[in-house]
Amino acid sequence: MLTGLSKCVAQECGRPPLGKRIVGGAEASAGAWPWQVDIQLGAKGHVCGGSIIAKNWVLSAAHCFPNPSDVSSYRLYMGRHLLNGYNQFEMVSQVQRVVVPEGYSAPQEGRDVALVQLRSPVTWSDRIQPVCLPYAGVQFNSGTLCYVTGWGHTQEGVSLAGVGALQEVQVPIINQSSCQSMYQILSSDLVRVDILSDMICAGYTEGGKDSCQGDSGGPLVCPGGNGTWIQAGVVSFGLGCAQKNRPGIYSRVSSFASLIRTTVPEAHFSGHAQRSESQTLLVLGLSFALVLLWR
Repeated sequence: MLTGLSKCVAQECGRPPLGKRIVGGAEASAGAWPWQVDIQLGAKGHVCGGSIIAKNWVLSAAHCFPNPSDVSSYRLYMGRHLLNGYNQFEMVSQVQRVVVPEGYSAPQEGRDVALVQLRSPVTWSDRIQPVCLPYAGVQFNSGTLCYVTGWGHTQEGVSLAGVGALQEVQVPIINQSSCQSMYQILSSDLVRVDILSDMICAGYTEGGKDSCQGDSGGPLVCPGGNGTWIQAGVVSFGLGCAQKNRPGIYSRVSSFASLIRTTVPEAHFSGHAQRSESQTLLVLGLSFALVLLWR
């Protein structure tokens, strides 16, 4: 789990009022993930997901907006549960502008996040809430069970059927070195994948559960204590869907905390950086020394 959390202030974030408690996933309860956004592009319909981080801002993936200067055909739906059915509580907005990190070129090269400004701000309700974001340096421990949500394919190449309810799947965080090793198995130079510092992996060695096409830009959220959820990642890319030794690769949200805070000052942040083992030992050692000095 995430360590060292601080309480969210102002508009509460990351706490679904209606929450109980995707390849290999299951249908989510209506309202369980109230920050989830459906991004649609003209006649193509659903192309990506996103997450609400402020009344007029959504966090998504840069590759969902190949031409950030031309966003007139995009529509973003908030408070939506059914992709192809009636949603009583949804709101829709056009896009005002899209901000992507300087130097972004492709998901595999990192920097795959986008900040999407809504033309029409949302109104907070039980079905529309912001997600909490991690401060720079926050670490999510390997093995932490998190959730990825979206309306993407339920199997590789298989779209959601029927009304298309929002899907959720639980996946564990995988540390960077283990993820890199997994992607080196049976890989060639033609399909080499490097897990960069601004990426985070989640999934299973044996496969079977994963994000997939259409989930791009959607949130990977992890428990933050006190019933809140912190967005650890943005669905970015992978090799296939739910394949063995091919976990999902996400943009690490904490790596973009500075960009987000500068662009969206009203975004909701929670937590602080987890100390490394060496830092913890140093602090303990200094504390012990101070105790001895005071005796």
